[in-house]
Amino acid sequence: MIETRHLFSILDAKLIELLKSLDTDDWNKPTVAKLWTVKDVAAHLLDGNLRMLSFSRDQYNVALDVEINSYSDLVTYLNQMNADWVKAAKRLSPNVLIELLESTGKAYTEHVKTLNPDNTAMFSVAWAGEQISKNWFHIAREYTEKWHHQQQIRKAVDKPGIMTKELFHPFISTLLLGLPHTYRDVSAPDNTTIQIDISSETGGTWFLSKIEDYWKISAHFSGSIVATLALDPDIAWQLFTKAIKPAEIIDQVKITGDSNLASPALTMIAVMA
Repeated sequence: MIETRHLFSILDAKLIELLKSLDTDDWNKPTVAKLWTVKDVAAHLLDGNLRMLSFSRDQYNVALDVEINSYSDLVTYLNQMNADWVKAAKRLSPNVLIELLESTGKAYTEHVKTLNPDNTAMFSVAWAGEQISKNWFHIAREYTEKWHHQQQIRKAVDKPGIMTKELFHPFISTLLLGLPHTYRDVSAPDNTTIQIDISSETGGTWFLSKIEDYWKISAHFSGSIVATLALDPDIAWQLFTKAIKPAEIIDQVKITGDSNLASPALTMIAVMA
């Protein structure tokens, strides 16, 4: 279990401090979220707060107006819903966005604290291949959303602040839980293990092992390694959230050992996209 509930208030406080420091030009700067500006990303974060409070806290259910029969259908639906919200939020001023983010962020954090980590979550973590997830994983997934969208803003306005061990390590640890699903069709002998290194003191080392018919990720391993993949933290968060493509950063990735087994890790997408 990756515990993240205690980090939401810290992350939100840093977000509000960041947004209050921006000038008019900053709000209009482009981000690695492709079509979204800084203001658009902030609006998307507000949508996340409102949806969590409505669906989870208030148990308010809205019938879907489209059929969802596959993962692709779900991604298409979510992308359209996100785009509709961002478009509507263009009429909101930065000050209004900040005020709403501050109030809903506090309510969001209070609600998250009430959720039993071991209970079944309302929404599964689909990018990890799960149809049913525990609350702790759903909450950690929500943490990764808040972290990487805030980091998108920080990168756009060149204001670092959350690439720390305390805040980044739980983020990347959660994303890497998607690796077994990414490797589901990768063949390898039993006990094959790949080492994943996210360099610098903010990152860490993880091990992806083939055990019987499944791949499993862990933070500890003492056997032989067939391949090692090393990534810089700034590359890792962008790569796994689809802000950059593997081909764009392949010269910044270090692979030793069997590259055919290490390379699939670069294709992991730990967001609904």
